[in-house]
Amino acid sequence: MPTTTRQWLLNGHPRGRGIEIDNDFRLVEAELPDPGQGEMLLKTHYLGFDPAQKGWMENIADYVAPMNIGDVMRGSGIAEVVASNGGRFAVGDMVFGTTGWTEYLVTDGKELTRVETELSPTAVLSVLGTTGLTAYCGLFKVGKPVAGDTVLVSGAAGATGSIVGQLAKIAGCRVVGIAGGKDKCDWLVREAGYDAAIDYKAGGVKEQIRELCPRGVDVIYDNVGGKILNDMLACIATGARVVICGGISRYETGSLPAGPENYFNLVFRRGTMAGFIVLDWASEFPGIRKRLEGFVKGGSLKYQEDIQHGFENAPQTLQRLFTGQNRGKQMLKL
Repeated sequence: MPTTTRQWLLNGHPRGRGIEIDNDFRLVEAELPDPGQGEMLLKTHYLGFDPAQKGWMENIADYVAPMNIGDVMRGSGIAEVVASNGGRFAVGDMVFGTTGWTEYLVTDGKELTRVETELSPTAVLSVLGTTGLTAYCGLFKVGKPVAGDTVLVSGAAGATGSIVGQLAKIAGCRVVGIAGGKDKCDWLVREAGYDAAIDYKAGGVKEQIRELCPRGVDVIYDNVGGKILNDMLACIATGARVVICGGISRYETGSLPAGPENYFNLVFRRGTMAGFIVLDWASEFPGIRKRLEGFVKGGSLKYQEDIQHGFENAPQTLQRLFTGQNRGKQMLKL
């Protein structure tokens, strides 16, 4: 059994700037305690990455505990139970949940879930994990689409956005996505089944939305914020529902995005705008995971995973989310 483990610690709060991979993290070797009664020793096999992690580093997000300099970097993972002292899971079980950026950890496992899926085990961090759950809950619990609605998704080629659009198609909606670059837009239409895609890098986003959504947009699912959200709000239909999931446009600045200039269109169109935290529906996660797995097995839901390699590359892997390099759910295989 190992007596030490490598860990990445938080070494900076990147407020008002992008992440500095050489300064904001520190790689250390730490002692591993023996598992106490009810505890287990876990070996991490995969780490998952989400844009929200930068907000955790900045201590902007108040729905999770603040992070202090010297804390093990918070994050999700898939781990194997290698020793147990009367713990919840058996030796050899694969589990997932919040592990942190560490090669080994000792835990009581109360926040972890056994991996039980017929898909690749990594699916529990992507389509069956927070990514898929966020897409499902944001769309159906907040957006409430009905067949025939027009659904517009920003950040549509991202891990969450690509699933949102496919779920909307399953619900009988017409779906338009906004993404950066021709390759991503082509993938959305060709593989993810979007009806149309807008390349925001080509400009004229508002004009393209109006052309592709002539009756207006019934449901907006926003992962970007900023000017993109403003352009989308200019094109809403009467009774539109606007779902605020993320704000990738603000992660480089560190400040929260300015309020959209077009928010008063919600009054003119009798629309609503709501944010959400997916943890509010945690009691429903097992059933939602089964539903998502059924869609994948039935061929109506595709998902992408971008898997990097090597524990020493964890900071660079997180950075990929903010430079547009990742395709689908960003992960790291240790």
